[in-house]
Amino acid sequence: MNAADLGLPVDVPSTALFTDQYELTMLQAALRGGTADRRSVFEVFTRRLPEGRRYGVLAGVGRVLDAVENFRFDPAVLGFLRERGIVDEPTLEWLARYRFTGDIWGYPEGEVYFPGSPVLRVEGSFAECVLLETVILSILNHDSAIAAAASRMSAAAAGRRLIEMGARRTHELAAVAASRAAYVGGFDSTSDLAAGFRYGIPTVGTSAHAFTLLHDSERDAFRAQVESLGRGTTLLVDTYDVAEAVRTAVEVAGPELGAVRIDSGDLLLVAHRVRQQLDELGARDTKIVVTSDLDEYAIASLAAAPVDAYGVGTQLVTGSGHPTCSMVYKLVARATSADLRAPLTPVAKKSLGGKASVGGRKWAARRPDAYGIAEAEVLGTGPVPPELADHQLLVELVKGGDVVAREPLEAARARHIAARGGLPMSAMQLSRGEPVLPTEYL
Repeated sequence: MNAADLGLPVDVPSTALFTDQYELTMLQAALRGGTADRRSVFEVFTRRLPEGRRYGVLAGVGRVLDAVENFRFDPAVLGFLRERGIVDEPTLEWLARYRFTGDIWGYPEGEVYFPGSPVLRVEGSFAECVLLETVILSILNHDSAIAAAASRMSAAAAGRRLIEMGARRTHELAAVAASRAAYVGGFDSTSDLAAGFRYGIPTVGTSAHAFTLLHDSERDAFRAQVESLGRGTTLLVDTYDVAEAVRTAVEVAGPELGAVRIDSGDLLLVAHRVRQQLDELGARDTKIVVTSDLDEYAIASLAAAPVDAYGVGTQLVTGSGHPTCSMVYKLVARATSADLRAPLTPVAKKSLGGKASVGGRKWAARRPDAYGIAEAEVLGTGPVPPELADHQLLVELVKGGDVVAREPLEAARARHIAARGGLPMSAMQLSRGEPVLPTEYL
């Protein structure tokens, strides 16, 4: 249950200034030049995956829908633009009436993607669509980077529970978005209460080393925590001596102790020793949680350890070395006039240095092999081949300016698990490699 479910207010300010100035100056020039009303198609895609990654994970779609709905130029925003002289009065008058009335199609949240995949397609007048570029890219680049890292960690964890705990390692607002994206990518819970409040993500947390150091003895600290939180709590056992702490923890809480957490040292070795000690003390059902600068490689290295859950912070909220997906928002088709009957003409950037784009309003489908496993990402601008009709990826998100595809976060999370499961097994390899699916253009 989240804040909206409880009927509590959730602050939703205007997103109109989450943009770059040149979006507004382009608008002004297009209004003056008579091209602002030309029907246009923009697509969001990435030309390549981060080095070594085999698939991407789309996250942030729900946040994009919120941002589009709240992209409004209220009096305070218009006053700022007027005071700075950023655009002229006719443009300000146009902005005061701004509401996105176009259509948005995209991959549903949680879906995987590959180079060239049109993960979002925004259609409407040039003026309406161009203003949304920066806020859309800001959300999708951040959230998809976190979700991709989370997915790799989830695959490495192989069913063991994952706790997102990176709030103290990033901006306070980015932390909430990161928790959401991590949940889509396969994490089970978060330490961040704002994420739990806003998005209904399960929250967890017990104590830090400071709580142990506060007390005159470790036994006093454990006793206070157990008396307050119950025997099912998680006790942090590496403040002083791990073996002594485990012994004390079981003496205080009994064999009903919920879990112990290890936050330092050789986690593989210490986890084995702690498991043996817990079993010998009769606490066979007590779980072991490990933290301490984990990433997907460290999680994979602990596959043989008796670990029940992993807590991940820094590496998760920074995309495990890839904090952005390098997605771009490009005009791929536009009409030759403002007449709604005017045909769309494909357009494309022809730059050197690998920054060219492919023109035309595209469909996308994922072709399966004879066993139902994906074998290619297929993109085209003409008719969809009959054999791919049931494998198309784009769904309608916004129609005539109205959001038509809201869904619970759980749906995106489940979709990702299914999408990842439909990829070749090599997608789960952590070694560096090329995208697991080729992108084919028809």
